[in-house]
Amino acid sequence: MFFRLLGLFMSFNLLIFLIAGAALIVYSERKVLKAIDLLPYAPVVSGAPDTGEWMELAGLNIQVISAPPPVSSSFKWPFTRYLSFEPDYVYRELQAQGGGFNDAIRSIDYVINVGYAGNVYEIRIDIGTFILYFIYAFFVLLAFELLTLITQTAEDRRLIRRTLHPISDLARTAQSLSEINRTLDPEKMKALPGFLNGIDAGRLDRRIQIDDLQDELKNVAVAVNEMLDRINESYAAQARFVSDASHELRTPIAVIQGYANLLDRWGAEDEKALRESISAIKDEAENMNDLVEQLLFLARGDSNRINMLIVNIDLSELVEEVITESRIIDERHEFNVVCEKITISADRGLIKQALRILIDNAIKYTDKGGDITVSAAADAGFARLSVSDSGIGIKPEILPNVFDRFVRADESRTRATGGAGLGLSIAQWITEKHNGYLEVLSREDIGTRITMVLPLETVQPEAGQPRAGQQQGSYTAPAEQNEDDLPELI
Repeated sequence: MFFRLLGLFMSFNLLIFLIAGAALIVYSERKVLKAIDLLPYAPVVSGAPDTGEWMELAGLNIQVISAPPPVSSSFKWPFTRYLSFEPDYVYRELQAQGGGFNDAIRSIDYVINVGYAGNVYEIRIDIGTFILYFIYAFFVLLAFELLTLITQTAEDRRLIRRTLHPISDLARTAQSLSEINRTLDPEKMKALPGFLNGIDAGRLDRRIQIDDLQDELKNVAVAVNEMLDRINESYAAQARFVSDASHELRTPIAVIQGYANLLDRWGAEDEKALRESISAIKDEAENMNDLVEQLLFLARGDSNRINMLIVNIDLSELVEEVITESRIIDERHEFNVVCEKITISADRGLIKQALRILIDNAIKYTDKGGDITVSAAADAGFARLSVSDSGIGIKPEILPNVFDRFVRADESRTRATGGAGLGLSIAQWITEKHNGYLEVLSREDIGTRITMVLPLETVQPEAGQPRAGQQQGSYTAPAEQNEDDLPELI
């Protein structure tokens, strides 16, 4: 780019010189022609043409000289061909006086000697001033061009540096890797892939021995061990989930198979056995259906395939609706409602499902005649939707894992009340999808309170626009329970 600009500027400067020179020649010759054309009409007085029309010829100095020019030329310049008469001869030259640069340039004259009617006329035209100003202007132009070249050179240098920066980084990285490679033990480098190849699904508990490695490989080994820990935890959770699901499905299948055998043997003759078998098969089929639906819900939730329809919800209206339905289904418990008028932005169906799960758990683990209270209140920018009961409570050793899948507060009630221990897992997933979390406060033989804490947001996408789940909020449960809060559960 630099040389391209330099060539362009040189060509431009040469063109300016040619145009300025041609303009100066044309200007001078036109003035000379006017002066020479008036020579036949100008009387000579005291060795110089008489004044008069000569005064109009500004910038000219005309006088009659006695000595002829040192050289005469028969060449006719194109400009002299337009004269109204034929002069004896015309001789041209440039003259300048000595001195400094400015004085020498300013003193340049364009001198024309014209022979006519036995006299020699000397015509001087001052062109030094024009040349001096032109030189000044040309120096300014050169300075501008030089500044442009310097600026463009700096810009090109920065551009080249930016372009080559990734290559330089790559070269430095390659050099550093080459230096590291020289320090690594080839035998230990070969042993590491061999150890990793020996790890499979049945041996996820194996780990790389950090102490046996060089310092350069320890970071890699730590990262691999941490990754193996996460894989092992995920694999163990998956295996535990499959085992629990199989166990939950095997029990109702065994019951159905047992009653089917009973019907096969005595169902036709024993009406009581027939009715008992049909009722048991219907109950177990219903339990299996509920279990499968819960498993499908969690599977779709884990794969983020549940769309959420966000709308404004009046929590007090939603609570009244769920409590009305619960009173119709269950007449064994006393339901109480303490709600403020609160509006949140959420998926109404999912929030209603979570609330039903919490109320259903309270019904299952509260004896007949016990109280179940549903409350909703606003606190510090959050809506707190709580379900409290006066039931059996949750054992302290179970409480930290109460939201894990297939975990139950009381295994002895499982067959009597139903449920597979998936309800609270679903409620936690729904709450986290709304950027909220669940709080649990429980004490054995006193009761349990589970609170959904949801943000008080009323700004949502356009009504009716579904979205596939929000960013999950963090689940938090109090590490310690305040004894003063326990009486409120009753």
